[in-house]
Amino acid sequence: MSQTVSTLLLRNLHDVFGEIDPVRRRAAVDEIFHADAVFYDPNNGVFRGRDEIDRIAGVIKATHPDFQYRPIAPPEETGDGGRVRWVSGNPGQPPAYAGTDFIIARDGRIAALYLFFDELA
Repeated sequence: MSQTVSTLLLRNLHDVFGEIDPVRRRAAVDEIFHADAVFYDPNNGVFRGRDEIDRIAGVIKATHPDFQYRPIAPPEETGDGGRVRWVSGNPGQPPAYAGTDFIIARDGRIAALYLFFDELA
């Protein structure tokens, strides 16, 4: 299923890295990532393929199971790329950290995901 860059950005944020249930997370990974997708994480390294992206998303979520990702601006698109800026933390509390996700899409799926951590305002 082909999806817009903006949809892919938000689904990655909520349905992959924000999802605690491993079955739902894996289903989302299979739907929105190419089989050969690459995730670049400045803290943990490079992860190639759906299996590794699913695994590291679960590891990251397990460190803060109650945290929720909240976009702080609408996703932006240009060509086959896009970005979304977000904050994360416990609901009802100030954010614990912030970041920006950049993706490159190919045929309506994520081919590459780049994570950058941002300073909190």
